[in-house]
Amino acid sequence: MKKERNYLPEQYSRTAGLPINHNYLRQQFADYAKILKKIGRLAQEGDYTLGKQVDEFEANIRKLTGSRHAIGVGSGTDAIFLSLKASGIGNGDEVITTPYTFVATIGAIVATGAKPVFADIGEDYNLDPALLVPRISARTKAILPVHWSGLPCRMDAILNIARQHHLSVIEDSCHGIRAYFKGKAAGTFGLCGCFSMHPLKNLNVWGDGGYIVTDSDEIYKRLMLLRNHGLADRNECRIFGYNSRLDSIQAIVANHLLQKIDAITKARIDNARLYDEVLREIKQIIIPPRRPDAVQVYHLYIVRAERRDELQKYLLKNGIDAKVHYPVPMHLQPAAKIYGYKAGDFPVCERTCKSVISLPVHEFITEKQIKTVAKKIKEFYA
Repeated sequence: MKKERNYLPEQYSRTAGLPINHNYLRQQFADYAKILKKIGRLAQEGDYTLGKQVDEFEANIRKLTGSRHAIGVGSGTDAIFLSLKASGIGNGDEVITTPYTFVATIGAIVATGAKPVFADIGEDYNLDPALLVPRISARTKAILPVHWSGLPCRMDAILNIARQHHLSVIEDSCHGIRAYFKGKAAGTFGLCGCFSMHPLKNLNVWGDGGYIVTDSDEIYKRLMLLRNHGLADRNECRIFGYNSRLDSIQAIVANHLLQKIDAITKARIDNARLYDEVLREIKQIIIPPRRPDAVQVYHLYIVRAERRDELQKYLLKNGIDAKVHYPVPMHLQPAAKIYGYKAGDFPVCERTCKSVISLPVHEFITEKQIKTVAKKIKEFYA
């Protein structure tokens, strides 16, 4: 049998040398010696799992979000999965969500035994609240909005629908740290808000990590059990749970970077505004509506482009790491065939996936580099 290989190293190496790059981790952690010093102390203490650093991290997140509770977990995917489990989602239930998202959103729903039910998106790439009600059935138990690219969904409309139909709301806020809708933090509207600290997120660590915020005491207690085998203490297992602890090492990295999160957020917003300014005059580029009711934090900077695939190749050839997030919507993935969806079911999502392109927007890209990207896009269409 042929051995399968990890596809990530080759994928990263293909674009590693591009001057204008999506990957900024060397710059992000140029001060790694400070982190290593703290990890050195951890090695002497042996406090590796659910240690003091995790307690500190959870306190920092409570303060940052204004949430009553914060729970550190193993990944953003686990954050969604555990939140669904804690809210009682299981076999035979249905969860309404977007087809325009990363596979983790859908995988977490499926892992609970529930069925993902898709609703189409709007021109802002997020769930269109006007399309939710027709998707509700007797089996629907929750709505799972995704704050795509760090733009909060229209949570007031979504919450109104959820209340009318007695549904839970679990927010996929994996892109949304420091994003706001009408002055309230993304992830703090529903029963739970789920966040990722994957290495390429705005708040990132040296591997996988995630966290959940909630104001519910009951859900908090359940999540604290679920993330750690259901253990109340060393000897008492109250429920059979999972192993999804945030490692102390990753908490150290996260606590270090939290000191910079406001500067990171401001830089991304400023870079996105400059992109908007220099790309707006290119008629083949469609910038999504910039909603005044929200603060978007631009985990990704995404526009729609005519002849997208040709443009991407041109930009790569010219040293610009243009990416596509994502070319295949979730309802058309091979894994989703069992649900019977077909091309044409969600036209806005499908049109979006065929035309979106992502441009580097992280805090280390310069004004000159952004203008170079715009210049090359103009050259391509000229």
